[in-house]
Amino acid sequence: MEIKGKKAVVFGGASGMGRATAELLAARGAEVAVLDRPASAGAEVAAAFGGSFHPVDVTDSEATESALSAAVDALGGLHVSVTTAGGGSVRRTLGKDGPHDLDTFRRVLDLNAVATFNISRLAAAHMSRNEPEEPDGERGVIVNTSSIAAFEGQIGQVAYSAAKAAIAGMSLTMARDLGSLGIRVVAIAPSLFETGATEKIPTEIRAALVKDAAFPRRLGRPDEYAKLALAIVDNPMLNGQCLRLDAGQRFGPR
Repeated sequence: MEIKGKKAVVFGGASGMGRATAELLAARGAEVAVLDRPASAGAEVAAAFGGSFHPVDVTDSEATESALSAAVDALGGLHVSVTTAGGGSVRRTLGKDGPHDLDTFRRVLDLNAVATFNISRLAAAHMSRNEPEEPDGERGVIVNTSSIAAFEGQIGQVAYSAAKAAIAGMSLTMARDLGSLGIRVVAIAPSLFETGATEKIPTEIRAALVKDAAFPRRLGRPDEYAKLALAIVDNPMLNGQCLRLDAGQRFGPR
């Protein structure tokens, strides 16, 4: 799908990989709406490239539907949806204080897997109203964010790994569900990237976290995620996949 002139929404677009994606899409000629938490820098980010900002808590399904509808109305349509919003917790299945609590497990799944599915299903409904593009009849592209934790989960990541594995697992089925409508679905599974959550990690710990990567042995950069997201939009043969963006990182036993 040629991105120039298209309408795009980026959930989690106020910072990190989402911000880089929103900025790159706008730089390539798309009209972009940023959706993120009310207290985020979303308004400033969107204003910098002439986009719109729509505050939302993605764990509130009704509010998400309203915010997405407002964004689509502001854009005048929807062709691309990118979701980077998410987060996790660090708790073992059985720790010193007892078994992993179910409330935290459910919260992490709600924030990642359930929210991503909700956004995807709503975005697909908007995209289905588009006129199909020649030559393939394409109407839209959905890009979601998994994690290498789905495949290389470490101690204390059981909830996060389960949530990100769900996002990876839904890609092919969702792509098949939506294929007759000309809507593609692809997930990206990044390794550890430079974001607000990692900026305070000491240099020596960063080095240890990426020592199992093939090359380069460093944290990923937000623009590297954005470039892959743009490549997915641009290439109609990318569909139903979960693409690892991890510099060949494979964790050994911990």
